[in-house]
This record gives sequence, C-alpha cells and structure tokens, in this order.
Amino acid sequence: MTAAPPTDGVLADRYGRVARDLRVSLTDKCNLRCTYCMPAEGLAWLPGPQLLGDDEIVRLVGVAVRLLGVTEVRFTGGEPLIRPGLVGIVAAVAALEPRPRISLTTNGIGLDRLAPALRAAGLDRVNVSLDTLDPQRFARLTRRPRLADVLGGLAGAAAAGLTPVKINSVLMRGVNDDEAPGLLRFALAHGYELRFIEQMPLDAQHGWDRRTMVTADEILASLRGEFDLTPDPAERGAAPAETWLVDGGPARVGVIASVTRPFCGDCDRTRLTADGQIRTCLFATEESDLRGALRAGADDDELARRWRVATWEKRAGHGIDDPAFLQPTRPMSAIGG
Repeated sequence: MTAAPPTDGVLADRYGRVARDLRVSLTDKCNLRCTYCMPAEGLAWLPGPQLLGDDEIVRLVGVAVRLLGVTEVRFTGGEPLIRPGLVGIVAAVAALEPRPRISLTTNGIGLDRLAPALRAAGLDRVNVSLDTLDPQRFARLTRRPRLADVLGGLAGAAAAGLTPVKINSVLMRGVNDDEAPGLLRFALAHGYELRFIEQMPLDAQHGWDRRTMVTADEILASLRGEFDLTPDPAERGAAPAETWLVDGGPARVGVIASVTRPFCGDCDRTRLTADGQIRTCLFATEESDLRGALRAGADDDELARRWRVATWEKRAGHGIDDPAFLQPTRPMSAIGG
C-alpha cells in the first residue's frame, strides 16, 4: 500500500481496488414517486444552473474513459429518459476511444418510444426497475398508474436489441414480499434477467429500518419454494449481484444483497452526480466537486488528478452495520444508482 494517490493511470484506492465502472446521474427528477425513494411531494429538485450540461457530461465521461481506465458507463437518475439530450449524450460517449460499454437504468416509462434511437446511438443494454406485476399495487408503490407503460418499455427494449434486458426489483415487507416467484416466472417467460435488490437506506424520508427489510435469505427461500436454484459457476468478479441458475439453467436470477452480504471489497464503481460531484460510494457522506473545477477552466489532466485523489480516499466499506452509520443526506434520486 502506497502512502499517496497515483499521479497518473487508473482510479485506484488505498485498498487496491480499481474503479472501472462509472455511474452517471443525468437528473435528480423522476416521473414516478416510489415510496421507498421519494416522498409524495415536497422534494426540492436541483436548480438548473447546478446541473451539468450535455457537453460537460460528455467531457467528464471522456476524462474517465481516456485517462482513468473506465470501461463501463451506466446512465442513471432520477429517471434518465426524461433528460432531453439523452440520445445525443449516448452517441457522444459511444464515439469515445476506447469505446466503453454503455448501459442505462430506468423505470421504463417511454422506453418503448426511445429504445430504437438509443440503440442506434450506441446504447448496449438497459436495467428496468419493476417491483410488482399487480396494477393496483404498482400504483400504490409508485403513486402513479403506469404499470402498462413499464411493461411496454421492457418489450420495446428487447425488440430494439438492448439485451440482455435486466429487471431490478425491490421487495418490501408487507407490501410486495409475496411476489418473488411471480416476478421470476414473468422474467423467464419473456427472456429477461431478474435481479432482486435489498432495500437500502437511501430514501429521501430517512425512514429505512433494517428490521423490516426483506433479506437475501428470505428472497431465496421464497424462490426455492417453486424453483431449483444452484450456484452460478460463472465468475462473479466485481458484479454486485450474486447469481443462481434456475432449474439447471441457462436462465439465471440474481440478488444484490448490499446490506446483508456486502461486496465492498470487490467494488469497482465510481459515481458522478447530475451536479458534477464525485462519489466513491452510494453511502458516502462526502463528495468531491468536479463541476467547479471544470467551469473554472481546469484542463482534462487536472480533472483526472482530482478524480484520482477522490478515489484514493474511498472507504473500505459502506459501514451500514456500524452503530455510527449515518444515512447520506442525498436520496438515491439525487445520487444516481
């Protein structure tokens, strides 16, 4: 372990991890109001002048790809599909050398309409959030009656070739914790890849309670009531999801157990918020400002240096089990997943 951050090369931290996966939030706004993410009303959005412009986003992603060894770029939000310049941003990032893999995490509303243009621009695949298949339950969970739009978005993404189409599902006790088998049946029937995500302390209301969280073990027990699950022999690497073969394969199901089975030791992610802040962890309580340096005239080498310094300070783990753990002030919608 060296005593100081590297002055060139990749995004390394003091624990030997290297960040090659960049998550870029394009907006903190969303057209749903999921109960585990946002309050029904009253959440202030970031002021427009604070948000990175399209060219600023592309420039910072270019710094990450060309100077810092990033090979995977995922656009997130809020809801990235409501960013007016999304298709152009994707096209500009796809034109970078070396070209990174480009993905998108979305709630799926409007994806059926945008999927062909996004695919043509260079988007490789999508993750779509879907927590229930029941229209009334969906409306209660998201405070919007838009389930049909999400299902249409999934189908549109598959038709456009944005594959593998992955579904992200969060189960909540007493709300939708009975739906794990049904969600997996749906995914298998349509050729989608399903990932369950343990609910994390990133809600704007700060109402998360570990005692009411549906754990990975509970999710797997529910699935095993209907399916034969065997450990996936494929190398997991730095992927956040632990996966299992379903009924012998080739279909797989995954669980991202950030709380009960943390994978911080293999984390390879770095995050850029919609207002130009570097975050080394979803649960970080500190950020490093790149927007200010960029707008003050810093060149690419200086931006890369600041990014390396920020990454070097990355903590060993998220610390959720630490009695002194503090939930980040920003909610997930303002951080980017």
